[in-house]
Amino acid sequence: MQLHEYQQYDATGLAALMRRREVSREDVLEAAFNAIETLNPILHAVVRTRFEKARKESQRVADDALFGGVPTLSKDLLMGLAGEPLAFGSAALLQWCPKEDALLVQRARAAGLVVVGQTATPELGLMGITEPKAFSHPMNPWRAGYSPGGSSGGAAVAVASGIVPLALAGDGGGSIRIPASYCGLFGFKPTRGRVPLAPGHGEVWQGAVIEHAVTRSVRDSAALLEQVNGMAPSGPYPVSRETGYMAAIALPPKRLRIAVSLGEPLSHSLGTRLNPEVKAAVDKAAVALMEMGHEVEWCDPPVDGEALANSYLTLYLGHSAADLRWISQQTGVPVRRLAVEPSTRAIGRLGDKLLAQDYELAKRYWHMAAEQMSRFHQRFDALVMPVTADTAPKIGELYPSATRERLMSVLAIPGVSALALKAGLLKRLAVDALSRTPFTQLANLTGQPAMSVPLHVAANGLPVGVQIVGRFGEDKQLLQLAAALEQQDVWQHQLPLQAFRPQAG
Repeated sequence: MQLHEYQQYDATGLAALMRRREVSREDVLEAAFNAIETLNPILHAVVRTRFEKARKESQRVADDALFGGVPTLSKDLLMGLAGEPLAFGSAALLQWCPKEDALLVQRARAAGLVVVGQTATPELGLMGITEPKAFSHPMNPWRAGYSPGGSSGGAAVAVASGIVPLALAGDGGGSIRIPASYCGLFGFKPTRGRVPLAPGHGEVWQGAVIEHAVTRSVRDSAALLEQVNGMAPSGPYPVSRETGYMAAIALPPKRLRIAVSLGEPLSHSLGTRLNPEVKAAVDKAAVALMEMGHEVEWCDPPVDGEALANSYLTLYLGHSAADLRWISQQTGVPVRRLAVEPSTRAIGRLGDKLLAQDYELAKRYWHMAAEQMSRFHQRFDALVMPVTADTAPKIGELYPSATRERLMSVLAIPGVSALALKAGLLKRLAVDALSRTPFTQLANLTGQPAMSVPLHVAANGLPVGVQIVGRFGEDKQLLQLAAALEQQDVWQHQLPLQAFRPQAG
């Protein structure tokens, strides 16, 4: 199978070819290896390959498995492969190996997917860009020198460039939707607890983190979710396995009442400036939904954006501090000597100084926001908003500068971290971390399903996704809406030409 032939199909399409024996599993797998060897030296999406193991695992895939030997990539974060390195994007964990496969990996394999490698992520998944110091930085295949976003940046590059048709991904504050928007893909974040993080974790970031995938098609996302959803026996959320996702997207959605917003309540306190191209994308979505027969009304979500950002970052700091302690336990290296990036160390030091009561108050606001959105969804079935405030940034544009890193190193001085928090550093962190991407954390905190749909390409040639947030637990309805939108002229189906001409960039 030639590379250009392989790149024409989504995962469902490749599986159908193999099922009809028009192409062999071996040929499809070798095409994926060829794609990695051809494109990855330029795009840096994949940090680790496992070709020989993948060949053996492909031979064991059940003949009736849904994806029947389709190659995929897992993320170098949380998604453990037993006895194989999982670095979390960090030099501190380069040699660390989990003892068991993650349950998501187990279920993906049972569905017939073959893991051929692992994708790049920022250190500990902490940034909305993917520029870890321990690995090469993945490049957005739409334009040389531009970022794919994060934290599932490597996954998005791999799918957008045609290395694999779908890649496993995770989302703790927009980490599926942001890269999907920047790379012109479909990115679906399921309802909280829908996909388990076992056995390594019950929950991550107090339940804000959920795993799934970035895909080229809605049907691939729905088919995968049908296979991997459902609580683990040890899971903290009683979310039973559901079926019917594929059946749902085969039907047109009922007439929905849909709110449309530019997300001003979420972005105002952060000083966010919305690119007109993002507004154009949201407008395009609103028009398309009206033409499809839905009732559309401009209405902002009823939440306090500043309180939301502060509560999100408070738990983010606390969990970062805990993560560094966990790495120390796993590696036997004292926290102060861990080979982590200055920004990660600074975030950990701030988290060390948080009071337990501040942490608890922050979590309580999550529940307040969930209650506010629950009432909002008594009136509206879905909410349309931006994913990000702009198109993809240049690589290096959003990473802390050398000056900022030196300032962060001051936090090592005893007493400085506590003083910094009292002096309002949390507000400064909020602006730095979230001003470009203030719209995605809401669904993580409330637990609602949300997605980025590829509806626009800006005048600069870079894609712009539009976010649609659904009612808690109604993943099927959201996927059904996405499948209907996918049939509209506004949906961007093309992959970037640069991905297939790597020497030209």
